[in-house]
Amino acid sequence: MDPVLSLLEVSKDYPGQRAVDRVSLEVARGEFFTVVGPSGCGKTTVLRLVAGFEEPTAGEVRLNGERVNGKRPCERNVSTVFQSYALFPHLTVRANVEFGLRHKGRRFLGEMERRVSEVLELVQLADKAERRPAELSGGQRQRVALARSLVIEPDVLLLDEPLSALDPNLRKQVRTELKSLQRRVGITFLFITHDREEALSLSDRMAVMNRGAVAQLGAPQELYAKPQSRFVASFLGGINWIDGAGLRPEATRLAAAPPGDGARSVAATVLSSVFLGNCVHVQARLPEGDTVTAELSPGDSAFQEGQAVHVCWRAGDELRLAES
Repeated sequence: MDPVLSLLEVSKDYPGQRAVDRVSLEVARGEFFTVVGPSGCGKTTVLRLVAGFEEPTAGEVRLNGERVNGKRPCERNVSTVFQSYALFPHLTVRANVEFGLRHKGRRFLGEMERRVSEVLELVQLADKAERRPAELSGGQRQRVALARSLVIEPDVLLLDEPLSALDPNLRKQVRTELKSLQRRVGITFLFITHDREEALSLSDRMAVMNRGAVAQLGAPQELYAKPQSRFVASFLGGINWIDGAGLRPEATRLAAAPPGDGARSVAATVLSSVFLGNCVHVQARLPEGDTVTAELSPGDSAFQEGQAVHVCWRAGDELRLAES
């Protein structure tokens, strides 16, 4: 790995609270790396420590192998896209993007014009260069914020939940554009989100945080299929707890009779069946009162409320987890 960013046993304390607890991770050059977790887990504090808006209580932050503790934000070659985008409403799109270069002290006009034109083409906003933010859609404003950060060619682009202000349909569209853009420019992205779907779909690697610490780090497929704790398993997707086994809903099956192929099963009663287009979610109650969810294909057998069924699964589909 060629790490452009390293956090070494980094902690951050506030009065009466430890927001970040001995976090260590490395982000490779050109990687799309996501820090994901619930509200209050410390993920935004990690971003602020990298940006220089906060200083660690302990540990080191390194960029390109150089310790940057104590350096001001303007002395670190990183750029931040904020949740609110922080665009200047009185400036045009072009002027908003130029601000990034002026802020870094690159005042040579010929270079500025070239850089700004190139990045506006990259984010497909060249024809909107003279418009103001109020004249743009939410997705276009987000791209202006990206362009302003990309134009300075940072070592790491920090993104603090940049899609949260968008409606769900636009959010999915911009998510696809963001991944494509990162691949084209090759800049390292450090993406902060509480949305597991964003984290799983965008990341090369990701760190799941809980209570200020990294609960697990790895590729999205690895974390989803082989979570090391109940917290990670539950945070990254639905989970059923049956007879001490952890099962994803898509690995949970329902049958009218016990299976004869060696699969495990328990008796249950159907509570509800909800058609979701590409799948059907069936909830069933186990004898001890716990509820489980099975994700079935629309072509599977229909199940009715109150029907006696058997919840079935193969032993190889169980997730082996720690209690935490």
